[in-house]
Amino acid sequence: MASAQNHVQYSSKIGIIGAGISGIAAAKQLRHYDPLVFEATNSIGGVWKHCSFNSTKLQTPRCDFEFSDYPWPERDDASFPSHVELLDYLHGYAVHFDVLKYIKFNSKVVEIRHLGDRDTARVSDTAGEYGSLLKGHPVWEVAVETNQAIQWYGFELLVMCIGKFGDIPRMPAFPANKGEEIFGGKVLHSMDYSKLDKEAATELLQGKKVAIIGYRKSAIDLAVECAEANQGPNGQPCTMVIRTLHWTLPSYRIWGLPFFLFYSTRSSQFLHPRPNLGFLRTFLCSILSPMRKAISKFIESYLVWKLPLVKFGLKPDHPFEEDYASCQMAILPENFFSEAEKGNILFKRASKWWFWSGGIEFEDKSKLGADVVLLATGYDGKKKLQSILPKPFSSLLADSSGIMPLYRGTIHPLIPNMAFVGYIETVSNLQTAEIRCKWLARLADQKFKLPAVEKMLEQTTKEVEIMKQTTTFFKRHCISTFSINHSDEICEEMGWKSWRKNNWISEAFRPYSSQDYQEVKY
Repeated sequence: MASAQNHVQYSSKIGIIGAGISGIAAAKQLRHYDPLVFEATNSIGGVWKHCSFNSTKLQTPRCDFEFSDYPWPERDDASFPSHVELLDYLHGYAVHFDVLKYIKFNSKVVEIRHLGDRDTARVSDTAGEYGSLLKGHPVWEVAVETNQAIQWYGFELLVMCIGKFGDIPRMPAFPANKGEEIFGGKVLHSMDYSKLDKEAATELLQGKKVAIIGYRKSAIDLAVECAEANQGPNGQPCTMVIRTLHWTLPSYRIWGLPFFLFYSTRSSQFLHPRPNLGFLRTFLCSILSPMRKAISKFIESYLVWKLPLVKFGLKPDHPFEEDYASCQMAILPENFFSEAEKGNILFKRASKWWFWSGGIEFEDKSKLGADVVLLATGYDGKKKLQSILPKPFSSLLADSSGIMPLYRGTIHPLIPNMAFVGYIETVSNLQTAEIRCKWLARLADQKFKLPAVEKMLEQTTKEVEIMKQTTTFFKRHCISTFSINHSDEICEEMGWKSWRKNNWISEAFRPYSSQDYQEVKY
């Protein structure tokens, strides 16, 4: 704890924690308040800087992952930019809008305190009003460690932008005497692997028997890097140990049709349930459910035809829609299955595993020899937040289903004068973060008021119920099947037109992008 020097040395209206995509978007939108942005490292970029592999690329073309007022250079280039290109783009954005001057680098937040009576804080006041974001006096005190010295800051509003990924890896639990301590090789989480340069990564993998735990995007990228490091006569195959299969795409075309037609237009999302539907729309969603299933089957039929999923035992049992609705759909590297065909990538299905001295053992008593085990098991974003939030707020962060109840994906109704950006997911998290930062800035400017706490909780509960109906992987808090409706409601609260396109044909059949949410006065 940072109690040794506990007096506030600097006060400001707004503090922002984190300088990843969400943090710099928040700083840009709130710059008229001269915010202070605390970044624990020496650079902006968040996970794109600190958790990317040498081969990491965006999952989308440039035009689908850009700020509304800062288009990519050569934005019509259909290729997926590398993480280095993305970092250059983010730095260009920060320089263009003079955001860097607000950021204090190498400044780690180590403690947060709430000023006020905790017993009468919003914790128990579910029927009352949330109130203004800016009270005219500090509501939060923040201890920041810079160069081994602690300074305390006071803020009226805190914006949490430390994200769901990075910093705290999600580690598997093992039976007694079957953990990594008995393994004779190396064990790294993907977070630690990402810190290696290309030479060190190649040295770790080359000529080694490697086991990769997981089958989401980071695990797939790791498998390809491992296969590429093991070309030639002395190379060893790597084995992906898979508990849950997920659908993957080779590209954004399905049977020759652009993928956005199926899920990313207003007409396609009309088929899906969403919050606040009236009786007629709910009834229509019910009778249209066979069409949703048919679309999912249509996509699955293409993927089974295009990819050797059956051959390698990689065809998921659940519908494609469940992976899309939980933001777990991954675009495959071009050479993933070609390396598998050559025997450089192997697959092992297993629900439980543990270590033995020479590698990994499975519940069927079979063993896999390994020199290196890479854990692509994800991150614990809520634990990261809970580690710095004070009680009782840390215990209120997630509801009984494990999801953060964030109104408009930003305001926790039970935590006063604090906003969260970057904690809900869509196909384009940059676009999702930017529009919520615009909404937050107007809320801080008192251009509109929040509903009562009880109403906000009702709204978040409705959204969780929709996610539970759509996918068994609902805890990721993904709104991809009703993202346009979510943005509509944000626009309406800001006083913007919710239908943003120039004609009804585009409105119905073209995907929404950040360019549709440019600030135009009506």
